[in-house]
Amino acid sequence: MKYFTWYTRQDLASFTRLRRFETKLGERLEVISDPQQWESALQQSTATYVLLGICEDIGVRGNYGMPGAATAWQSFLPAFCNLQSNDFLSGEELLLAGRFDFSEMTSLIEQNAQDPEEKINAWRHAVNTIDDAVEELVRVIALHGKIPVVIGGGHNNAYPLIKGVAKGLYKAEQLPLAQINCINLDAHTDYRPMEGRHSGNAFRYAEEDGYLQKYCVIGMHENYLPQNVWIDIVNNPFFDCISYEDIFVREKRSFAQSLAHATAFTGDNYTGIELDLDSIAHTLSSACTPSGITALHARQYVSYTAAQCKVAYLHICEGAARLADGRSDAGIGKLISYLVSDFVKGRG
Repeated sequence: MKYFTWYTRQDLASFTRLRRFETKLGERLEVISDPQQWESALQQSTATYVLLGICEDIGVRGNYGMPGAATAWQSFLPAFCNLQSNDFLSGEELLLAGRFDFSEMTSLIEQNAQDPEEKINAWRHAVNTIDDAVEELVRVIALHGKIPVVIGGGHNNAYPLIKGVAKGLYKAEQLPLAQINCINLDAHTDYRPMEGRHSGNAFRYAEEDGYLQKYCVIGMHENYLPQNVWIDIVNNPFFDCISYEDIFVREKRSFAQSLAHATAFTGDNYTGIELDLDSIAHTLSSACTPSGITALHARQYVSYTAAQCKVAYLHICEGAARLADGRSDAGIGKLISYLVSDFVKGRG
C-alpha cells in the first residue's frame, strides 16, 4: 500500500524500554506479521482497536496554518509503547498497524511550487491523494469490525475517516445508509467552504458528499467562527455547536452537561470521536491557544464519549512535537498516550 509502512515486532522492540519485573504495552501490542496478507490477518485478529499514524501537515499548510502536525506520531508511539501493561490496560486489545508518511509529496511541492498561491493550490490538491489512501485502509478496518484509532496529521483527515468508516460499517453492519455521526472537541468547526481540500473543511466535504449525518462541536471559540459558517450551522438541524464561551465564560452549561448533550444528540448512529489538540490551552499545535480546555477536560471527553457512544473511530490530530517556527514540546506524545489509554479504558 503506497505511503503506508507496516510495523513489525522488531519495530516495537526498538520503541520499548524493557525493565525486569515489568511488562510494557510494547510487549503486548499485536502487529501484522505478514503485510502481504494484511487484510486476512486483520480479519482474524482478536484486537478491538487498530492503531495507526498519519505523518503529514499538508492539509494544515493548505489552510494557511503552521506546519508541524507531521511530527506528533513519532512522539506518541514510544510514549505509548512504554506505558505499563496491567489490569487497567493490557495492550492485547490493540493492534499496531503502521503509519502513513507523505513527506515525499511535501518535499516535491516545496521544491517545485514557488509562488505562494501556487503552493496553496498544490497543498490542497495533494490532500486528495491523502484522502484516497487513508479512506481505503480505514474502510477495510471498519469492514472487519475493528475501531480505527488514528493519531497525527491535520484535521483534513477527518473526511477520509468519516467516508472510509461509513463505507466499511455500511457493508459490515448492513446500515440503511453509509453515514455516521461525529462529535468534535475543537476550537474551530472545520466547516469552511469547499474551496479545495484542507484542514479547515473536512466536515463540510463529508456532509456534502453524504457521509456525515449529525455533527456536534464542543468548545468552539466564538472569536474564530466565520459568520457564514455560523449561519450554515444554525440553519442545519443535523448540526449543533456548544461554544467555549457558553461553557467556561458565561457558564450556561457545564462541561459535563455539554458532553451529555453531544452524546445524546449523536446517539442514534455510529459516532466518530474527534479531538483537535488545538483546543487544549498551551498545547503545541498548528493553532496554539492561550485560552482553552485543560488536559483533564480532554481526558474526560475521550473517556465519556467512549463509554456513551456507539464508537466508529477515534481521531486525535493537529498536535505537534515540533513546529516549523522552531517551537517544540517533548511531552506531546505522553499527552496523546493518556488520551488513547483513557479511550480504551472508557469503553471497558
